Amino acid sequence: MPPLDNSPFAKRIRDASRPPSRERPTTPTRQIFGIGTLDREDEDDERSIYLSSPSRNKGKRKMDYGDRYIPNRDDGDLRTSYNLMDAGGPSSPSKQTKVIPTDSDATQEQANASFNTIVRKEFEPGPSSPSRRGRSSGPPSAPSTPARKRILNFGSPATETILGLDSTASPAYALSPVHPETSAFLQSPQKTLRHVNKTPYRVLDAPDLQDDFYMDLVHWSSTNILAVGLGSCVYLWAAHTAEVTKLCDLSEADTGAVTSLSWVQKGSTLAIGTSTGHIHIYDAPKAQLLRTYHDHSARVGAMSWNSYVLSSGSRDRTIQHHDVRAAGGEYRRLTAHRQEVCGLRWSGPELGGNGGGYLASGGNDNALYVWDTRWDSMGVSSSAGSATETDSRPLWKFREHKAAVKAIAWSPHLSGVLASGGGTQDKKIITWNTTNGQIIHELDTGSQVCNLIWSQTTHELVSTHGYSSTSGQNQVILWRFPSMEMLATLSGHTHRVLYLAMSPDGQTIVTGAGDETLRFWDVFPRKAISEGSGGPGTPSTRRRKEAGRLAVGGQIR
Repeated sequence: MPPLDNSPFAKRIRDASRPPSRERPTTPTRQIFGIGTLDREDEDDERSIYLSSPSRNKGKRKMDYGDRYIPNRDDGDLRTSYNLMDAGGPSSPSKQTKVIPTDSDATQEQANASFNTIVRKEFEPGPSSPSRRGRSSGPPSAPSTPARKRILNFGSPATETILGLDSTASPAYALSPVHPETSAFLQSPQKTLRHVNKTPYRVLDAPDLQDDFYMDLVHWSSTNILAVGLGSCVYLWAAHTAEVTKLCDLSEADTGAVTSLSWVQKGSTLAIGTSTGHIHIYDAPKAQLLRTYHDHSARVGAMSWNSYVLSSGSRDRTIQHHDVRAAGGEYRRLTAHRQEVCGLRWSGPELGGNGGGYLASGGNDNALYVWDTRWDSMGVSSSAGSATETDSRPLWKFREHKAAVKAIAWSPHLSGVLASGGGTQDKKIITWNTTNGQIIHELDTGSQVCNLIWSQTTHELVSTHGYSSTSGQNQVILWRFPSMEMLATLSGHTHRVLYLAMSPDGQTIVTGAGDETLRFWDVFPRKAISEGSGGPGTPSTRRRKEAGRLAVGGQIR
């Protein structure tokens, strides 16, 4: 029989018979894969580590041989161990920016919230939580002899009620693997969310579409015609026929490149602002130039209509009002801004008559002003031929933004509600009550806010974004007002989404970016219209989809 002096079995026998006070000299240890340590003497047979007797490891440091994390269910908080704490809990003051996910959907968020609720109900311990399956949540008690000698005891219903065995809801009779509270939550009605299609149904190429934050080159008319400024040319795209026509080329008149476009609320009159400060008024169906104003000394980056009054904001820091019925120049000038005026919106497309309402203006001086224009009710035409009136006293001065304010939108549902968005150094969307000058809601989106537009059918708001300090950028985001809960994010553009317009039926939005593409999205429900009504402003769904199939991948020439 071969000697066993050097076998692992003989080593274990010698270790067991060795006195406890005697310790084996060990050599320096080395780290293996960063997990635990092994003695050099035991490298010949690593199995000795797992087969050694307890007396061998007595007095030695406990070694960790595993590469998996196994939570300890005896110590600590179970909610912390399994990350069951609410995601919406208090955060550190340094984390105030809302991280916009690359792909977000309200339906998915609702499903995640329901799953987290179920997990908390099933696994989160609590002093008021009922026992599972009729078992006591406390430590098991020692067995005892029943006090009654009778084997069969027909007690009163009250006694059985205390035990809970006479109720069909008792955990002892449950057939579901989840707790009754969880089962009741699953069977409770959930809020129905509207599905938002996150894929554009139409994409058009738009070569030479400028990547400039201070321009406004895309606008949709009430007659369902989309105007796009490309370089020094303006093109018209008919949504119901997908036909593209060239309206004008300003290089022939040597008036600079196109910097802004704006359709009149009702009609086919288009205003075109240029880099040299000129404003051209065109009759789009006839491709006829009606008027030209050259009162600005720098580029015109923002324009907005109020019936027959055209307001324009320029890099020369002024806002001018023109009565397009008269051949004269400006009749009123607003001079409160200290830098370029890059945002301009009247308080509703439904305004008519002799004007009126409120005008909101945003500038590169980080200021948002609201103007009370009731002076228009005295009659614009009477003052059109007189000297220009100057006003530098806005009704409200809002300076909460820390960057240029280009994105401005008035709510079509609530009177006096205004939304504004800040640039790269601000990244906020703020909703205002212009009746009392108070902030309704303030939201840090984490990215540059380029445009805002309200839905005509729901209390929802669309914002487009550019530069971002988070992972999500160049996105189109749908918000619910007034909670400002994110409903969906639309991704696809590879550059800042600087341009935004809405179709006359209020169902479709079009976005433009420096990647020289226009993308069409179905994001809002359609208006309720009577059967048989229609017209160019409200095309049928079938006709619109047919036009989309013809125009996918098309190019504005």
